[in-house]
Amino acid sequence: MQKIREEYVTVRERHAARQKKIDWLTIEQARANRFQTDWKKYTPPKPLQPGIHVFEDYPLDDLVPYIDWTPFFVAWELAGKFPRILKDKVIGQEATKLYNDAQAMLKKIVAEKWFSARGVIGLFPANSIGHDDIEIYAVHGSTNAAGAGTHRSGHQGILTIIHTLRQQTKKHETQPNYALADFIAPKETGIKDYIGAFAVAAGFGMEERIRQFEKDHDDYSAITLKALADRLAEAFAERLHHRVRTEFWGYAKDEALDNDALIAEKYRGIRPAPGYPACPDHTEKPLLWKLLDVEKNTGITLTESHAMYPTAAVSGFYYSHPDSRYFGVGMINKDQVVDYAHRKGMEIHQMERWLSPILGYDADDSN
Repeated sequence: MQKIREEYVTVRERHAARQKKIDWLTIEQARANRFQTDWKKYTPPKPLQPGIHVFEDYPLDDLVPYIDWTPFFVAWELAGKFPRILKDKVIGQEATKLYNDAQAMLKKIVAEKWFSARGVIGLFPANSIGHDDIEIYAVHGSTNAAGAGTHRSGHQGILTIIHTLRQQTKKHETQPNYALADFIAPKETGIKDYIGAFAVAAGFGMEERIRQFEKDHDDYSAITLKALADRLAEAFAERLHHRVRTEFWGYAKDEALDNDALIAEKYRGIRPAPGYPACPDHTEKPLLWKLLDVEKNTGITLTESHAMYPTAAVSGFYYSHPDSRYFGVGMINKDQVVDYAHRKGMEIHQMERWLSPILGYDADDSN
């Protein structure tokens, strides 16, 4: 116990030393260095099929071509990019066997419908407000497109406000301090912009098969099945984003990218997910769930810690701006946390708990 106490003293000292080396901007200085767009010269693309679209039992065979296999091997602690990993001198033989086994199981999953995939997407009018937040508005009317899934749209008015965090460390003079709100037209411009949201999951109904594998002491098959469900969920997110760009939003109708290019994110637009580097706050998920009525429309639920169930699930937002990009918010300072908590109507100590991995200060010392 004494050794652990001494180690933690050392950890705290190192952490404090790193904090002192950070060249901070105040949140106002960071906002002044935000990403700039000449909104007078930009017309946001209007969705061809706005509103909410529900996919109750998406064909699994349509998702297979969109699978990114590299993370599948990572799940088995085999490092290497697919397909090169199959020819690796050290682990190539093992990787190839694993891949062949996965392919055989995948064919059974699709042919015998071992589980189902469900999802929901929504495209809405939106504007950024107050620097770092985004108002999302309801849409008028309703439409139904062949093969589009069930469509439901709301009534005019503010549906929700989502909140974004801004990079707060000092940048090179040519680099902005990004926040996702920068990619949506400010309300004061009078420009009607748009934003999308999605939640998808695979693996509905596979619990019985997992239990059977475990009963038969076949852990290998159980783990493979879970890993394939994860891959299909990610493929579902990739496939729907492709359909959003070319069909539902339609701002890239002529896009022609192969799967390697999709994995490399060569397309226009981004789909950042709450909990990931560009929007590291998991407490934004309940807003997304309410916006899309995710639990009712798909059966995907959130735990108390905002984890998704089924676990083979992906959720996030769609941005269409041609200069939108992925970035990491990185460490943030207390002035932004206080501002952010106020905007979200949360207590500062609650916000610090949720944002603890990216706090650039010791919350215990500052309270």
